[in-house]
Order: sequence, then structure tokens, then C-alpha cells
Amino acid sequence: MAAETSQTLDRGLRVLEVVADAPEGLTVTELAAALGIGRTVVYRLVVTLEQHALIRRSSDGRCRLGLGVLALGRQVQPVVRDTALPALRLLADAVSATAVLTIVDGGDGLSAVVVEPARAELHVGVRPGSRQPLENSAAGRAILAARTMAGRPLDPPWVVATGDGPQGAYGIAVPVLGVAGLEASVSVLALRELVEAEVGPRVARAAGEIARALR
Repeated sequence: MAAETSQTLDRGLRVLEVVADAPEGLTVTELAAALGIGRTVVYRLVVTLEQHALIRRSSDGRCRLGLGVLALGRQVQPVVRDTALPALRLLADAVSATAVLTIVDGGDGLSAVVVEPARAELHVGVRPGSRQPLENSAAGRAILAARTMAGRPLDPPWVVATGDGPQGAYGIAVPVLGVAGLEASVSVLALRELVEAEVGPRVARAAGEIARALR
């Protein structure tokens, strides 16, 4: 027997998904057309979501995500951090390099979780919460590569970059695949050149472990 679901909740979530993909906002009429639902139904959904600050309507009537979404997102970050930490610790110590989980935030890559190697005297310093354009790092380029592959694994599964970040580090990154609603990558950064054939598979293994844990 199919699991029972709430049609109203499903429609409300679909409204949020469509609005999230439209940074310029959508009118109720445009939302109704995109969802294939009657305008009256969509209007009621929008009003309800607006009351919970998940949707905001500007003076031109266009709907955009509300600040309530940010509050929910802040609660997700500790879950992601706690899930990723064990794999990142093992990775950082195994390759003696700084391990980072980067997630997409707007058009940037956000360093959500950073683990420095326990025994390396010299290592790359990355501030948690720091951000940079996706195209400027191995971590971001891995995410961009995953977009072009539409969820299929890369071949090889990692991206390499030199001069990565402000310290001119050497980076190897692998996208985290198969986690709904999350664009992310796992990377390692070092002040020396890393042996791609040895380090790449380790980064890929960590990214796979984190993906499985978050599903």
C-alpha cells in the first residue's frame, strides 16, 4: 500500500521549490502555471507560507523566499557538520592536509566544516564560514562539474586545482552526490603538491561516506 501523504503539504513544498529556483520572484499567476494548480489554491498556499515567513511578497506582487527559510537553514548546518566531521577527520589525518566540506550558498562556496590535520606542522588555514566564488577553488569547480554531469559521477571523480585560495594551495575536491537539496563537495588543501592517484580516491571515499550519511 502506498504511504499516505498530504496533498496540501506537498503543494506547499513545491511552491517553495519553484520560488527558490526563481531569484527574480514569481507572481501567483506564474506560480499556478508552473505548478499546474489553480490560482486560488496557489494564492491560499502563498498566504499561509507568508504567515510563517517562508514566502514574502513584494509591492509588485512577486513571491520570493522569506527570512523564515534562513532560520530553518541555520538549524540544518549543525546536522551537516556533525555528520561530516568523522569522515573529514580521517581524511585530514590520512593525507596530512586540511579537509573541508564546502556547500553552495547563493553563488558562492561556503566552507561549512573545516578539519586541520593533527600532526602536520604546516597546513593550510581555512576559516569556517569563509566563502569565495565557485569558480575560484577546487571545491567550487567540483560542484560546477557535478552540475554539468546532472548527478552522474565525474571521471575521474575528483577535480584538481593549483593556487587554490589565498595561500596558493594545492587542492583536490570531489562533489557530494545524491543528497536532495544539497550542493556540496569535499576537498583537501595542502601547501605541497598532493599525489593525485593516492589522495583523489581518499577524497572520493570521504565524499561518498558523507553523502550516504546525509541521505
